[in-house]
Amino acid sequence: QVQLVESGGGLVQAGGSLRLSCAASGRTFSYGMGWFRQAPGKEREFVAAISRSGGSTVYADSVKGRFTISRDNAKNTVYLQMNSLKPEDTAVYYCAADPKYDSSRNSRTYDYWGQGTQVTVSS
Repeated sequence: QVQLVESGGGLVQAGGSLRLSCAASGRTFSYGMGWFRQAPGKEREFVAAISRSGGSTVYADSVKGRFTISRDNAKNTVYLQMNSLKPEDTAVYYCAADPKYDSSRNSRTYDYWGQGTQVTVSS
């Protein structure tokens, strides 16, 4: 069983930066980890994912070049550095753990989810 707790969300102006953290209980080094987001009235969408070792990452086209996912297995923590934020990045951001696959874009492969953290980008 894995428990995930996100932090680091908040209100930021367009062009600004935020760093999200996802602290995990349990052996997260054995899980692929991902970030997803859900804006009001929209479906949850993939943002970024990272392999167990941290050696492989994938990103949604909408955030590529602006967001960076990383992990520290010694601290059981996954990060999402978000730069050049845009109003369309406004959403609740969730981290998730995938016991089967590395770097999956598919939310259905993730078994464990955090409660989410709100990110609001003002124009």
